[in-house]
Amino acid sequence: MKMYCITIYDDHYDKINKLGYTPVGLGKNITLNKFQTDNTGKNISHKNPYYGEYSFHYWLWKNEIKNLNTKGWIGFCQYRKHWSLGQQNNEYTNLVDLKNNVIDQIPNNFEQFEAILGEPLMINQFKFTKFIKKNFLKIITRPNLLYDKSKRNIKFHFDLMHGEGNLDKAISLLDIKDRDDFKYFVNTEVSFNPHNMFICKSADILDRYYQSIFPWLESCEKIFGFKLDGYGLKRIYGFLAERFMPFWFRKYTKYSTLPIIFKDISELD
Repeated sequence: MKMYCITIYDDHYDKINKLGYTPVGLGKNITLNKFQTDNTGKNISHKNPYYGEYSFHYWLWKNEIKNLNTKGWIGFCQYRKHWSLGQQNNEYTNLVDLKNNVIDQIPNNFEQFEAILGEPLMINQFKFTKFIKKNFLKIITRPNLLYDKSKRNIKFHFDLMHGEGNLDKAISLLDIKDRDDFKYFVNTEVSFNPHNMFICKSADILDRYYQSIFPWLESCEKIFGFKLDGYGLKRIYGFLAERFMPFWFRKYTKYSTLPIIFKDISELD
């Protein structure tokens, strides 16, 4: 397994190495040339503030994917979010504790699968006060949301957090083979596999995913551009990808899930 761990801090390089992962440094705060970065070769590093980790995915697609093991597991995690075989443990006191709880290889019983996603995030279970604070007018004009959690689907959540109607605009630009299916997905599902984290079994699968996601995101730039304010809107391309990614892997691969544990390696020595 090759696991890329993405960070925005220079002092995480050694810590990520100790976890046995490949350190990826993104953003203006990265100065160490030891990191794998997104700003060499063919790249869109200037879009990182809007694309998030997908500026690295683009670099990997255009510069490195042919050199990856075509039949080896390839995964992605973040300095605050990690793959595990167990559940969340809040008692990590040092990096060794964390290393003992994160995966360093894919278990044999996952060999039947082609992809691994994080356990689903149930967005319809969020406290309703969160929705009210975000968009009070939308809630009072749709009172059925108070008692019918099935209405709090992916589309409802995206509209609330990242701009009313923006998801529909983006879906209209999707390739025809995915457009209706993805629209159905966001209008019926009340959970998704979050954080843009996934592990796939081969470079071929990864390449196929990139061939779907990047032309779509580039088309979306014609609608949303880059004059974007506020976290919920500025990173809209990353948030669109976060919803499309689980849809794509669920549709095109045989997948399973693993827990994602939360621990910022900045807090560990």
